[in-house]
Amino acid sequence: MASRRSNQRGSASPKREPASSSSRERRPEASPIYATKNDLPESTRREVIELLNARLADCIDLESQAKQAHWNVKGPSFIALHELFDDIHEAVDGYADLIAERLVQLGGIAEGTVGVVAQRTTLVDYPLVLSKGSEHVAALSDALAEFGRVVRLGIEEMNDLKDADSADVLTEISRGIDKWLWFVEAHQQGA
Repeated sequence: MASRRSNQRGSASPKREPASSSSRERRPEASPIYATKNDLPESTRREVIELLNARLADCIDLESQAKQAHWNVKGPSFIALHELFDDIHEAVDGYADLIAERLVQLGGIAEGTVGVVAQRTTLVDYPLVLSKGSEHVAALSDALAEFGRVVRLGIEEMNDLKDADSADVLTEISRGIDKWLWFVEAHQQGA
């Protein structure tokens, strides 16, 4: 696991470091790619699959962070936040499915186990000791904003690779994440 650092909320939440070479050595050089009649060149499909698996790890991490917030939120806005965080979890689960299905359509293997997600995610660890609604709002809005940022970078990468369909999948996810970020941030605004 990545080393711990404090974030601006003062709790132990590290920025994840890229997987070390020793963790990469435990994985095969490259996952197999299955034959398909999809007309994207195999080299493009390989790159897209790798990029989508990276976003899949972030997405699954975000999904678990929303559930962590859902389970542990307390305070006067409990029911509103409890339900909002569960709605976000459900939506992000759908986004993970979109990403996984797209990379499998391209002949790849969706790599979404807990171990792979822990190695690959670029999101900051969700603080485990939060309870106040405002703390969860701050932590989850940070995670949503970061995921939105890397998804938008992914759209650019897919456009560079001339894979409009994968770019479209990520665009749909980006729109959804922006909506959820708006819903969460509304709990910080106007107070």
